[in-house]
Amino acid sequence: MMHYFHRQVQLWGEETQRLLQKKKIAIIGSGGLGSSLAFALGASGIGEIHMIDFDEVSLHNIHRQIAFKVGDEGKNKARLNAELIEARCPYTKAIAHECDFKEWSEKKIEVDLIIDATDNLPTRGEINSYAKEVQMPWLYGSVEAFHGQVCFIEASSFSDAFKIVKKTPAGIAAPIVMHIASLQANLALRYLAELPIKKDLLYYLFFNNEGELITQKFGLPKAD
Repeated sequence: MMHYFHRQVQLWGEETQRLLQKKKIAIIGSGGLGSSLAFALGASGIGEIHMIDFDEVSLHNIHRQIAFKVGDEGKNKARLNAELIEARCPYTKAIAHECDFKEWSEKKIEVDLIIDATDNLPTRGEINSYAKEVQMPWLYGSVEAFHGQVCFIEASSFSDAFKIVKKTPAGIAAPIVMHIASLQANLALRYLAELPIKKDLLYYLFFNNEGELITQKFGLPKAD
């Protein structure tokens, strides 16, 4: 195992790599962000990854949802991502749940971290409520057009900081999806490896009209 993870072991040592083997995470959504997270975290040595999604692959998903290829249309996204994770890493168990978040939450599966890879605010509100109920941190991520947001939520509350509404998303290209998922994955790995991270800090990234990448940070208030 240490030979497989040689470059990571160089980074944080064998003890931390063994620690990751004991960790369990849930990725809610297996489309754009979820596919990129499956690539970024699936071969990192996390012991168990739960992929949750009721949806099936459509042709228009494939350009930005990097786990899928032409011919995968009609197949469940969570199952394809779980198969990909286990094909790339023999040290990670990947479990597919072909359901929505509410149904998964009713299973009461214990994990160390929930990662949001959904595409709508109401589901994120449900994730926030569940995380508060079971006293678990979670990683929020959203992406649209040329901007995205990421926050490791522990003491703050998504429902207090954001207005929960339904809206039609704007267009999107693959690179910004991968960029936001990469930031989520870095925060997740640092947390699971027990390295320092800033919690309850919202990162807002976007390209302005001149093509400059802007990064802003906002502290979220503690939950009431």
